[in-house]
Amino acid sequence: MTHDITLSKPDGPTAAGRGPGGSAPGPRRVRKRPPGRRGPAWTPWLYLAPALVVLAALLAYPIYQLGLISFLEYTQAQVSGGEPTTFKGFGNYAELFRDEQFWQVLTATVVFAAACVISTLAVGCALAVLLTRIRAVPRLILMMASLGAWATPAITGSTVWMFLFDQDFGPVNKLLGLGDHSWTYDRYSAFALVLFEVVWCSFPFVMVTVYAGIRAVPSEVLEAASLDGASQWRIWRSVLAPMLRPILVVVTIQSIIWDFKVFTQIYVMTGGGGIAGQNLVLNVYAYQKAFASSQYSLGAAIGIVMLLILLAVTLVYLRLLRRQGEEL
Repeated sequence: MTHDITLSKPDGPTAAGRGPGGSAPGPRRVRKRPPGRRGPAWTPWLYLAPALVVLAALLAYPIYQLGLISFLEYTQAQVSGGEPTTFKGFGNYAELFRDEQFWQVLTATVVFAAACVISTLAVGCALAVLLTRIRAVPRLILMMASLGAWATPAITGSTVWMFLFDQDFGPVNKLLGLGDHSWTYDRYSAFALVLFEVVWCSFPFVMVTVYAGIRAVPSEVLEAASLDGASQWRIWRSVLAPMLRPILVVVTIQSIIWDFKVFTQIYVMTGGGGIAGQNLVLNVYAYQKAFASSQYSLGAAIGIVMLLILLAVTLVYLRLLRRQGEEL
């Protein structure tokens, strides 16, 4: 005899799944964390807190004092206590912006800094690519020589360059047959001499950073570009540069900040700003106003203007790069 047994699936929850008293439990809600988040939102700030405290102590308070002095009447008379300190508001800035020499110095600073940044990036990136093409021993020699230039103090490097281009005893004039030619007498040759020294002590940072980024690029990508017939310049422009964009952002911003506030090289190599101030930049101009002329409030105002310019340039540059990244 054959028995037909039909198994039917219950419509509701089984007895094992019922709650106390036989009632069916409601749907359970599972709270999912956002992808990538492993803790509360304030956790990263907790890790950054020590660094933020140090930055506040080393930067925030000095900037506050600099801004405060820029709004006061603060000369040698106020420093010595001979006259009371008075609040001038934006009077120092108005006096600074009416000064024709300030605008000349600002223009010279922007042009000089731009030339230094472009030259430093060009030399550093070119040598970084060269490091990937040469053997181990020449690579080690180039790296050690570059790091030696980077480790040299600015005042020492400026003194060495002044000796090399000295009009009486410099070997450069003797090799080029220029006699007693003075490189610091003319405005443009003096700026060019300082530019060479700034690039010499700055390009190793760009070279080492970009070289590390190139070594992190998969070799298959570069081999594929070579097999497609791309030249070295095309590989750099179309393959390496887009992949190294975060690194190039860092070195570019660092170079802008360093070169815009150059002081030691200009002051040492041009004797404090050149003949009749023809080689002044904003940092040296602020030093002359604050300490040579005892106009500390004007020197502080120049420092605040430099700070705002650097912040604006950095923010604009980052915004443009962010837009380019979103369009890709």
